[in-house]
Amino acid sequence: MGMLDGKVAIVTGATSGIGERTTALFVAEGARVVFTGRRQPQGEAIAKRLGPSTRYVKADATNEADWQRVVSQTLDDHGRIDVLFNNAGGPAPTGGIEGVSAEGFDAAMALLVRSVMLGMKHVAPIMKRQRAGSIINNGSVAAYLAGYSSSMVYSAAKAAVVHLTRCVAMELGEWGVRVNSVSPGAIATGIVAKALGMRDTNMADGMAEKMHGIYAKAQPIPRSGVPDDIAQCVCWLASDRSSFVNGEDVVVDGGMIRGRPFSPHQDSLRQTRTMLGL
Repeated sequence: MGMLDGKVAIVTGATSGIGERTTALFVAEGARVVFTGRRQPQGEAIAKRLGPSTRYVKADATNEADWQRVVSQTLDDHGRIDVLFNNAGGPAPTGGIEGVSAEGFDAAMALLVRSVMLGMKHVAPIMKRQRAGSIINNGSVAAYLAGYSSSMVYSAAKAAVVHLTRCVAMELGEWGVRVNSVSPGAIATGIVAKALGMRDTNMADGMAEKMHGIYAKAQPIPRSGVPDDIAQCVCWLASDRSSFVNGEDVVVDGGMIRGRPFSPHQDSLRQTRTMLGL
C-alpha cells in the first residue's frame, strides 16, 4: 500500500528537478497527478514515461487564468484535489541592491511568491469543501539567513513564502486543510546555472551533476542534496502520516544552517592555540 493511495495531486514546475522527482514519487506511492510546467516537450515526455496516473498541463504558475484551467482540468478528471505542491520557481536577479531592476524584482516575486499565492487561492475552496487537503510550498534555507542564495531578491521571496505558508495554515487549518513548506538546502539542480546566466534551460538542467562536488562540502552530511531528498519530505507531508503537522517549515539541508561545521571549527581553535603559544 502506497503512502498516497487514492489521492489526487497537483505539482507545479515539474518538468525537471525537484518537481519531476516529486511527481514520479507521488505516482509510485499511489497518487494520480496533474503536473504543470512551461516546457511542453519535457512535460509530455515525463507523462509518457510515468504512465496513465499522470496528466501534463502546460501552464504558467504566475498566470491566474492558467491556474483556473489547471484546477478545472483536475476536477474534471478526478473530482477532487487532495494535495498541492507549489514547486514552480527559478532564479532571481543577482548582484547588489543598487543594480536590481524593478522589472527583474517584479518578475522574481511573481514567479516565487505570486505563483504560491495563486495556487493556494484556487485549491482552497475545493479543499475546504472536502474538509481535507495538504498544501506544500517550496521554500529555501535562503529564507532564514542572508548569503545562502546567489540573489538577495530570491532570499526575500522565499522568506515571504515561508511566512505566507504559516499565515494560510492558520486559516485553512480550521477546515482540516494543512499548509506546510519545505526548505531545501544545497540541492543539485540546474537552478544555480540559470541564476548565473545560463540561458539554455535544458543545458542548465544538465549541469546538476557538476554541482554534486561543489555542494558535497556545504553541510556536515558529506554529500550534495538531491531532488529525492526533497521529494521524500514532500510526500510525507502530502500523506496522512503527517496529519497533525500544520504551519511548519521543514528544513532539508543536511545541517547546513544549524551552526559551524565541527571540523573547520576545531581547525580554527588549533590555529588560535598555536597563535597564542598554547
